[in-house]
Amino acid sequence: MNPDELVATLEEAGLSPYQADAFVTLLERGSASATDVAQASSVPDPRIYDVLRGLEERGYVETYEQESLQARARDPTEVLEDLRSRATRLESAADEIETRWTRPDIEDHAVSIVKRFDTVLARADELVRSADHQVQIGLTPAQFDALEGALEAARENGANVKVCLFPETAEESSLPSTERLARTCTEARYRRIPAPFVALVDRSWTCFAPNRHSANEYGVLVNDRTHTYVFYWYFSTCLWDVYEPVYSARDDRPPTTYVDIRECLRRVEPLLEDGRRVEATVEGFETDTGREITVSGTITDITYSGTSGDDGGSTPITQFAGKAGFTLESGTESYTVGGWGAIIEDVEAVRIGIDPSA
Repeated sequence: MNPDELVATLEEAGLSPYQADAFVTLLERGSASATDVAQASSVPDPRIYDVLRGLEERGYVETYEQESLQARARDPTEVLEDLRSRATRLESAADEIETRWTRPDIEDHAVSIVKRFDTVLARADELVRSADHQVQIGLTPAQFDALEGALEAARENGANVKVCLFPETAEESSLPSTERLARTCTEARYRRIPAPFVALVDRSWTCFAPNRHSANEYGVLVNDRTHTYVFYWYFSTCLWDVYEPVYSARDDRPPTTYVDIRECLRRVEPLLEDGRRVEATVEGFETDTGREITVSGTITDITYSGTSGDDGGSTPITQFAGKAGFTLESGTESYTVGGWGAIIEDVEAVRIGIDPSA
């Protein structure tokens, strides 16, 4: 590297052009008077004293009086350490830029991996606030505090919000008051052991992160109905179905509204077995066109892949894991209605209101 290249590199490392030129001059000469340094470099005579003092403050040179102000380059150990540290940081910055450039964009890709839980929580806040139909979320009381405003906004939007609370550690946690739960969710349940954070929004988005005390901190953001459906079964079987409600805004008086067809089928099955007539209004989408549709009629039949409970109790949710749907007779029309991800049915139900009559 020639002197000009060394000067340019030192400028990139943070020295001013005059400081870099003066320092390279002293490296070549060992020591020299301030006047000689000015004459041998591009530094103007009036500026040389300020330039040398600046270099001395940064540890590059030392000055001393000997008839006139003299300067010499210091032992380069500290200078070399500083330069190598800068080089390491620049290399790290280059690696981070490359990582950020190749990382999938949250808005345009199905799955994104993030490093910090705060990123997951912030994204969940945005998505929950904009929910149109439903939110299923598992979180600690502290995380509930952080997302309380977003959950309230979702409820005000008319979304059905299911909240599963669990402690951050093995110790019991105090739960939010009934008044706070009433503002933020349709129903809340409590699991007594820690679990990962998970938020499902409108059947399309998943925000997931392991328990804060796990070995690794990372998060997964999913914008994909199929992937989110997998997390839905985790939520249903591990965070919801096996736990009793600690709060519910559900009114047992008809009509009763469901956003999950499987919960609806668990309610309708015994009614049909008792010979009851069940009227229903279904809001959803036509599976062949994707257009929104609302249809009302009578449920005449239900189908699912599992087996019904043989002890007179409610059929476990796992029995509805495969195909699950019902037939709705509406005047002269007949519709088959499915749930999340329906393909072979006529309608994918988003909201179902049922009204059983005697």
